[in-house]
Amino acid sequence: MSEPAEGKVWKRLLEVAKEGDAREVETYLEELDDADRVHALAQLDSEELGRVLTIVSAEHAAELLEEIPDAHAAEAVGELHPHDAAEILEELWSDERADIVARLDADEADAIIAEATPETTESLRHLLQYPSDTAGGLMQTEFVAVPASLTAQEVIEHLRENVERYADFALQYVYALGERGELVGVLPLRDLLLARRKRTVDSLMISNPISVRALTPLQDLFELFDQYEFLGIPVTDDEMKIEGVLLREDVDEARVDQAVADELKSRGIISGEELRSLPLLTRSRRRLAWLSLNILLNIAAASVIALYQDTLQAAIALAVFLPIISDMSGCSGNQAVAVSLRELSLGVARPSDALRIWWKEASIGCLNGLALGCLIGGAAWLWKGNLALALVVGAALGLNTLVAVSIGGVVPLVLRRFGFDPALASGPILTTVTDMCGFLLVLSFATFALAKLAAV
Repeated sequence: MSEPAEGKVWKRLLEVAKEGDAREVETYLEELDDADRVHALAQLDSEELGRVLTIVSAEHAAELLEEIPDAHAAEAVGELHPHDAAEILEELWSDERADIVARLDADEADAIIAEATPETTESLRHLLQYPSDTAGGLMQTEFVAVPASLTAQEVIEHLRENVERYADFALQYVYALGERGELVGVLPLRDLLLARRKRTVDSLMISNPISVRALTPLQDLFELFDQYEFLGIPVTDDEMKIEGVLLREDVDEARVDQAVADELKSRGIISGEELRSLPLLTRSRRRLAWLSLNILLNIAAASVIALYQDTLQAAIALAVFLPIISDMSGCSGNQAVAVSLRELSLGVARPSDALRIWWKEASIGCLNGLALGCLIGGAAWLWKGNLALALVVGAALGLNTLVAVSIGGVVPLVLRRFGFDPALASGPILTTVTDMCGFLLVLSFATFALAKLAAV
């Protein structure tokens, strides 16, 4: 049987790369459609991808890095000689460059920065001082700022004289500066080009523009861009001097990245991102950090069963329903967690809303708990014909559903209130509590009705 075509693409890429002909490698990559190219690059480990990046031109290598996830890109850049890595990173946007360097080991990052141009070094050190989930961590340092006293003609001539420098800028606005270098206005490029040549920038600009500080958190940025239709917002310091520009597309991408990271964390990928191209030991360590905690929590939940082993032995049919009650309660709780995380990300829920959210979840928990309890109770009665068994498992599932949705709805808000990551910590807390409560409810009720359950 012949190998699938998609399997041959990356192997052929490796073969071409081993020959060491830059033009041949670039031609082969350009002949691939976008999907095949990304898939082929994703199959390469960091050393193999590093070899490809070294062979092609720095400009082409930068384009390849833009197509793959930052985690994979950083691993590959770390394999390169610092001089080669610096040349490639020079071709990237300042924010993309900083995202990759931030993922490197400190020694690797310092070695690359030492090989970069003074302008790039200054930009990197400036951006790396800010957390990735703030305006400073997302902003670009490529922007055009001119004195507000210049005429439209002078600004246009300035742009033409520096066409090579500004050619790759995401140029939508020209920022106007006052006498002390502070931001005093924003001039849309369209207005500049259509203005009379002798009009000054301060007569054309939008005065007192909206700006943000470098440490403005993501949630505030989401709300700001939802409120205004700006393509970009300037980032300023305390003296209103412009530090960079925050683009709408970067904020939108950060919103998606945050949602994906939260989903991964809720599934136990605590680093927020994992690709199978990453080193085996790295992936194993990241997963074990979560799994080791969970095995301890599950032992705690299982200890409840050990306390009631006599009851379980007397009514062995209960063993069939324990995992069902645990799983169904967990499903209900995870639904509540998902809604709370979503509302937190949208800003429509805050930790102060915990009581209101608990009431809403408790209401739906009572309704769904009653329905689910009747279903499982009915199944138990049809199976064994024992009313006591039906009441025990039905009541246990109903009450545990109420507990699960209450915890699932409120815990993410409480964790956020105390500065913990709700996406990461909500899952283990929910699982442990619902398991323990589920087992405790079933076995406690069964103990009281043991005389009527002994037959099952």
